[in-house]
Amino acid sequence: MVTSSITSPLCTWLVAACMSVSSDEKDSSNFQCSKLLGRSARRRKSIRKCNSGNFMNGSGMLSSWHTCFGFEPCEGYYNSKGLSSFFAENAFSVFGVKQVPLNRRQRRMRNNALGKPMAVAVQHAKEAMTKKKPLKNRRVVVTGVGVVSPIGHDPDMFYGNLLEGISGISQIEAFDCSEFPTRIAGEIKEFSTDGWVAPKLSKRADKFMLYTLAAGKKALADGGITEDIFQDLDKARCGVLIGSALGGMKVFHDGIEALQVSYRKVNPFCVPFATTNMGAALLAIDLGWMGPSYSISTACATSNFCILSAANHIIRGEADMMLCGGSDSAIIPIGLGGFTACGALSQRNSDPTRASRPWDVDRDGFVIGEGSGVLLLEELEHAKKRKAKIYAEILGGSFTSDAYHMIEPHPEGSGVVLCIEKALAQSGVKREDVNYINAHAASTPTADLKEYQAILQCFGKNPELKINSTKSMIGNLLGAAGAVEAIATIKAIQTGWIHPNINLENPEKSLDMNMLVGSKKERLDIKVALSNSFGFGGHNSSILFVPYKNI
Repeated sequence: MVTSSITSPLCTWLVAACMSVSSDEKDSSNFQCSKLLGRSARRRKSIRKCNSGNFMNGSGMLSSWHTCFGFEPCEGYYNSKGLSSFFAENAFSVFGVKQVPLNRRQRRMRNNALGKPMAVAVQHAKEAMTKKKPLKNRRVVVTGVGVVSPIGHDPDMFYGNLLEGISGISQIEAFDCSEFPTRIAGEIKEFSTDGWVAPKLSKRADKFMLYTLAAGKKALADGGITEDIFQDLDKARCGVLIGSALGGMKVFHDGIEALQVSYRKVNPFCVPFATTNMGAALLAIDLGWMGPSYSISTACATSNFCILSAANHIIRGEADMMLCGGSDSAIIPIGLGGFTACGALSQRNSDPTRASRPWDVDRDGFVIGEGSGVLLLEELEHAKKRKAKIYAEILGGSFTSDAYHMIEPHPEGSGVVLCIEKALAQSGVKREDVNYINAHAASTPTADLKEYQAILQCFGKNPELKINSTKSMIGNLLGAAGAVEAIATIKAIQTGWIHPNINLENPEKSLDMNMLVGSKKERLDIKVALSNSFGFGGHNSSILFVPYKNI
């Protein structure tokens, strides 16, 4: 029998290809195959390397053939049905083992994998290769923002509440936390997915994913992406880069509880919905965007890492449009308990709105919050072509590591100083031009002062410089913090108003109160704005925004 003599996937393919051609083509096909067989002996080492691949999948085998051998299969293979027809008739695998028949679902998945979607992806890849051009100076602008926060789910409402000094911090209502030493948070009390997320997904998904989907689509709507414009977008050049610090903690926690009963009780969505990338992935799937799509997780610095990385994709010519930012929802028992165990949270339970107080002597820890912020970034010419409204321009930024401690900031603030200095240098910005800083300042005893000292070291006592902290009103939104604060920075550029620092009643003696915004909003014509975000693990990030100028 033919199958009994098969000793490798290479021979299997060759025999299958030759056997599947019509009789009138047999001679020519066998001649071509015999030539390939002659070469095969010289490539046995390469064959062994390829044996770990999935040769039963036609596309996978063809890809492996190209990788290992560097030449095309014979014409007979292309004119045949390939391995599927051969094994359907002979019912043997490459190892001589009887094939298990595929059920209906497996056949459908196989056909989908080998059908139109793959052809579309290959076509996009070929177009990307042929359209590649030398890079020119590509500017990145912000054309839309979407927010889900404790003080509003509309950018104007959100920033209006910030300007009025309204706090979104309150008693936790999502669960009974009476036994916890901390019972307050920047909790979102009302949130609807209607019009943004499919009802079935709304019931299954973790809230951080729902916040991502809602904020992402709101950013598109805010950016003027109508249905007609959306249809004209080159989906291969649009991407999603939205991260999360903690991912789907609620879904995963529910899975662990179900496991105590039986593994059969575990939600099949438990693992995929718990991963930090799934919010970005589902948004990309929903939109059909095939450009860069992934997530970054660097604790409370997550959003800034995502925003700057997304901007870099545009600068490098890999995308024209990116949705970027962060999302988190960890106000659940394990989230609250974990941060309480670290000794990181404020315990001012009797007066929640005054609990988050950056730079104040009486601060006793940060207040955990939840939500999402998403920015729509575009390459300038792409935005101008569709006559988009431009909120601001991203000049650049930087990432660094303290390389010091898992939780504590570097005692000399060297990582933060390096981050700010690199951001200025890479963006070509003069330090005296920076006149507004939206600080990370999370109301923690040590880190607030270390950041302030780093700012002084980088900028000196610039009389025009103003500093505030959005966290004084919404708490620390973890992986969403940087994006929500970036939106506050962009709205400050747009409106010419900067929001107050609430609860700064008894400031640290070393502070220059002329630099810190007071208890009321202030007018400011922003030249260059700096937005800082730092996270557990010593992750530092700084991004520079400026008003857009058509030059």
